[in-house]
Amino acid sequence: MKRFSVSCARLSRVVLSLGAAALLGSLAIPAHAQITWINYTTGSGLGNNLVRGVYATGSTIYAATQGGGLSISTNNGSGFTNYTLTNGLGSNTVRGVYAAGSTIYAATTGGLSVSPNNGTTWTNYTTGSGLGSNTVAGVYAAGSTIYAATSGGLSISTNNGSGFTNYTLTNGLGSNTVRGVYAAGSTIYAATTGGLSISTDSGASWTNRTTANGLGSNTVYGVYAAGSTVYAATALSLSISTNNGTNWTNYTTGSGLGNNIVNGVYAAGSTIYAATSGGLSISTNDGMNWINYTTGSGLGSNTVYGVYAAGSTIYAATSGGLSVGVVAVPEPSTYAMALAGLACGGYSLFRRRRAR
Repeated sequence: MKRFSVSCARLSRVVLSLGAAALLGSLAIPAHAQITWINYTTGSGLGNNLVRGVYATGSTIYAATQGGGLSISTNNGSGFTNYTLTNGLGSNTVRGVYAAGSTIYAATTGGLSVSPNNGTTWTNYTTGSGLGSNTVAGVYAAGSTIYAATSGGLSISTNNGSGFTNYTLTNGLGSNTVRGVYAAGSTIYAATTGGLSISTDSGASWTNRTTANGLGSNTVYGVYAAGSTVYAATALSLSISTNNGTNWTNYTTGSGLGNNIVNGVYAAGSTIYAATSGGLSISTNDGMNWINYTTGSGLGSNTVYGVYAAGSTIYAATSGGLSVGVVAVPEPSTYAMALAGLACGGYSLFRRRRAR
C-alpha cells in the first residue's frame, strides 16, 4: 500500500485556496461580538436628542427627530444638516423616514414631506392631498408607490404623491390608527392599534391578525417582512410568523428581550433587531437567543424607538440620541488561517494514530 504524505504548509495553502468567502459561508460569526457604539446628539448637529426613526444608505444617515426636524448626515455621522419647517417640512416633529435614491420621505405630524432632490426642496402632502390624516407615523416607498401610515388610515399613492387612496376600518383594517407600514410586491403590512392588517392584493382586500391569531398584542407599533416571515413589534412582545401570519411565536423579556414593549423591528437573514423600551435586543439565530444592549453598552438611551442595519453597522433611534454601532468582525483571512491550522492539526493527529 502506498503511503500518503503531505506537509502542513502545503495543506494550509490548499485550505487558503478555497477562498475566504467560501469559508465564511460555513462559519457562524456572532453579530453581537464587540459592538462599538457612538452616540450622536444635538452636540453633533442633530435637531433633537429624541430620535423617533432612522434609515441609512451608503454613507448617508437619516434621523427623524422629535421637534427638531429631519437630520441628515452624508458622511457617516461626522456632520448633520437639519431640515425643518423653514425648509418646507410639514412639521418639525418627524416620526419616521425612508429614502430611495435622491428621494426622501419624511413622516411628520403635519403631513408627509417628500424631497426629490436630497432635501433641497420639499413638497408636503396633507388631508387636502388625500391623506387620511396630517399625523403620519411611518412611511415606505417602492418605485412610484408611497405608503403613509396615518392616524386616519393607511394612505397609498401609486403616482408619486399626485393622489392618495385611504384605507380604513371600512376596508378591513384593524384600526384607523396606523403606526407603521411595509410592503413587498403586492403584499402590504399595516401595523395598527387593532392588529396587524395584511393585504396580498395591493389593498383590494385585507386580513387582520390579532391576539386571537397568536399576536402578542393588538397594538402593533412596527412591522417588517422577508419572504414568508413577518415581524410585528407590539406593545407586549415581538411577534414572529414564519408562515405569512397564520401562526405566531411571541418573544418577551422571558426570551431575553430588554422590554416587552417593542417599538420597532428589522431583520436581515437570521439576525433580528428589536427596538424596545428597555434597550436594543439582537438575535443572530432567528430568535433562539438574545443579547440586549443598553446605556451600559454605549446606547444613548434604553428607550429605543427604531432600528435599521446595513452590513456590520447598526443604527438605533433612541430618546437620548442616534446610536450607531459597528460590529467588529475579524478579517476573512483570519478565519481562513484558523481553519488551515485546524486542518493541519487534524492531519497530524491522523498520522500519529496511523503510526501506532
